[in-house]
Amino acid sequence: MTDSIDYGRLMHRAMRGLIQEVLETVQRDGLPGEHHFFITFDTNHPDVEIADWLSDRYPDEMTVVMQHWYDNLDVRDDGFSVTLNFGDAPEPLSIPYDAIKTFVDPSVEFGLRFEGNEGDDDGDDDPTPPEPDPEPEDAHHDAEVVSLDRFRK
Repeated sequence: MTDSIDYGRLMHRAMRGLIQEVLETVQRDGLPGEHHFFITFDTNHPDVEIADWLSDRYPDEMTVVMQHWYDNLDVRDDGFSVTLNFGDAPEPLSIPYDAIKTFVDPSVEFGLRFEGNEGDDDGDDDPTPPEPDPEPEDAHHDAEVVSLDRFRK
């Protein structure tokens, strides 16, 4: 038995469960209303599966958008897979929950950020509201890599 309760690890597990539940609802019912998601993930995570050209272009992290067009959403206990459109080129992605750095639904100003997220669940990091990265030079249509700055008030 340990000398303390690892609240950071417990919060991460709960927040990943929340993301899973939201994605399961979308898988079953589709995206309601104006809801859409910006999901930033670690492209170096060993269980992330993306096309080579995407990992070459985004060697550290990538932000994808689930909004107007997505296909083949498959939500699992360890992560999810989805096909997104990158400049009229559909690409399948498989993303484990512990690779997610931020999950944002700007339509309702909801966001989670996993600080220091390396998939180790050691409790040293806490989920906090996201601080967006600068907008990349080469944003794509539909499943674009974007900055969240434009959604700040």
